[in-house]
Amino acid sequence: MRSSSSDRRTPHRSTTRRAAAVALVGVSALIAAAVQSGAASAAPEQTRPAAGKVLPGAESVKLTPAQRAELIRTQSANAADTARELGLGAKEKLVVRDVVKDGNGTLHTRYERTYDGLPVLGGDLVVKSTKSDATAAVLKATKKAIKPATTTAAVSKAKAESQALSAAKAEHAKGADVDRAPRKVIWAASGTPKVAYETVVGGFQHDGTPQELHVVTDATTGEKLYEWEAIATGTGHTVYSGTVDLTTTQSGSTYNLTDGARGNHKTYNLNRGSSGTGTLFSGPDDVWGNGSPSNAESAGADAHYGAALTWDYYKNVHGRSGIRGDGVGAYSRVHYGNNYVNAFWSDSCFCMTYGDGSGNSNPLTSIDVAGHEMTHGLTSVTARLVYSGESGGLNEATSDIFGSTVEFYANNSSDVGDYLIGEEININGDGTPLRYMDKPSKDGASKDNWYSGIGSIDVHYSSGPANHFFYLLSEGSGTKTINGVTYNSPTADGLPVTGIGRAKAEKIWFRALTTKFSSNTNYAGARTGTLAATAELYGADSAEYAAVQHAWAGVAVGSRPGDGGGGGTVFENNTDVTIPDRGSAVTSSISVTGRSGNAPSNLQVGVDIVHTYIGDLKVDLIAPDGSVYTLKGYGTGGSSDNINTTYTVNASSETANGTWKLRVQDNASWDTGYINGWKLTFP
Repeated sequence: MRSSSSDRRTPHRSTTRRAAAVALVGVSALIAAAVQSGAASAAPEQTRPAAGKVLPGAESVKLTPAQRAELIRTQSANAADTARELGLGAKEKLVVRDVVKDGNGTLHTRYERTYDGLPVLGGDLVVKSTKSDATAAVLKATKKAIKPATTTAAVSKAKAESQALSAAKAEHAKGADVDRAPRKVIWAASGTPKVAYETVVGGFQHDGTPQELHVVTDATTGEKLYEWEAIATGTGHTVYSGTVDLTTTQSGSTYNLTDGARGNHKTYNLNRGSSGTGTLFSGPDDVWGNGSPSNAESAGADAHYGAALTWDYYKNVHGRSGIRGDGVGAYSRVHYGNNYVNAFWSDSCFCMTYGDGSGNSNPLTSIDVAGHEMTHGLTSVTARLVYSGESGGLNEATSDIFGSTVEFYANNSSDVGDYLIGEEININGDGTPLRYMDKPSKDGASKDNWYSGIGSIDVHYSSGPANHFFYLLSEGSGTKTINGVTYNSPTADGLPVTGIGRAKAEKIWFRALTTKFSSNTNYAGARTGTLAATAELYGADSAEYAAVQHAWAGVAVGSRPGDGGGGGTVFENNTDVTIPDRGSAVTSSISVTGRSGNAPSNLQVGVDIVHTYIGDLKVDLIAPDGSVYTLKGYGTGGSSDNINTTYTVNASSETANGTWKLRVQDNASWDTGYINGWKLTFP
């Protein structure tokens, strides 16, 4: 029999439908809990590129699957040496999960960790090494040493199973049963690492979505430590895609939806089933669907098209061949369940699954749904952002960001690119989108800006600041019209942001995701990670670097370039200045004016700084003449600490007049800390 792949023009049209649905989500394969720490920043490149150009050799190489596999083999062979170099314990081993290579020879190797043969959940790390094999930077999901008191379990596996099943019942699961028996692990994602059991419960969630509930139980006390659902539901819409090209395979006189050009991605018809793969779409001709939901092939064509676009986007824009980077395609399943108003990605099947919506008349297959959900797969094999807390919001935002960029990349005149999520669902009954990236709060629930409690809300709404950041970085603030859609993006501090263009913004976010983020990265860490990625691509003194600072400050994460978080505001004498809790970068300053005329002999400065994981912190007061008064300098040993003290500086009238600056600097060699708030008081 003859088998070949060919591009065929497929008459395929699907019109916009209404769907009563919930927020667009996906799967997050969680291996760690939300440890709120920032990502380590990489050392910036020293050579400055031409304005707006990427530094020579800074971009990632487009590796073939064979080249990537060889790098993984090489790094795996050197893993023991790397572990020793990083000072890991004798019982710890590193397991290579992914490798990214830059044009200048720099490698970014992502590792999982084991301890005494047990998987360490929350122990992932990324090592950046130069062409000469020198370690340049290390990012760790946890800075705690992996030294559990014991690896011996004091409770039985049966107790862990019982606890896991009870957790599933609490979630109103249907047909819950242990899918994967308890396995012993080291739980390092929150607090002191300890021996635990991880149990996976199968069955179905309350709405018919398959369940993969992970429950972590303390193996010494029986206490439940954490739980997460590896499959999260989502919603989409049927796109009016018009006539599109599909790559199919011919076998004899029969055609089928197998994309030989994209890792043999296949599209299956579940025919209302909820397990297995169903039946591969096939037929005597190479024409798929007629645009009507009543024709089963229409949804199949939509899904096949969206998967192809997502593959092409990641390969052509970011140099990644397939979600795992190994050249292997995922597969798609359509017509899942009965009246199922969701779509989801599952790591266990490495597949995308679509329901048919209310009344089985609205298949949830589209470009941005494919991009969004399949990006959850990308996140799960790279950063593995835990689907809870701030990292969960970043996980969800990453899928929104790349769902949007895939849609722009598609350049489909029937569904033009935009910064709206679910704009064709009409979920509100008035034609409004599900989510807005320019001003997330327009949906009534998402947050425009970061605040200290944002990690406690639903990840679909805590994703707002990252979506907003990406829009500001791409397009800037204020009113503008793009592809016929009018946007009006505000900023947290009321100051303008000038965009650098989506092409640069998407490269920065992708690089941060694949080389800088870890399983527990929070918003402060995302700021540091994107700045490190920008420094590598464009230089730390580039306009792009400053734009990233401005865009994050625009959503209340960190400060504007050159200030300490005050957004450029000048604070007068005799006032208390409170800079909002926004995760400012550790090296910054704020100007205070109003000290004219005769000054007192002593200048009192009240400093209230809360910081996390700072190695050596130095607090200086800088006089107008450049004199530096050191207020505090100490090492915290990698634990949380704070300063809440009033300092008195002996300042003469000559040096006291003019503008004073407070400077707080982290001198640690590997870690980067975050200042969460400053309060300055002047007599």
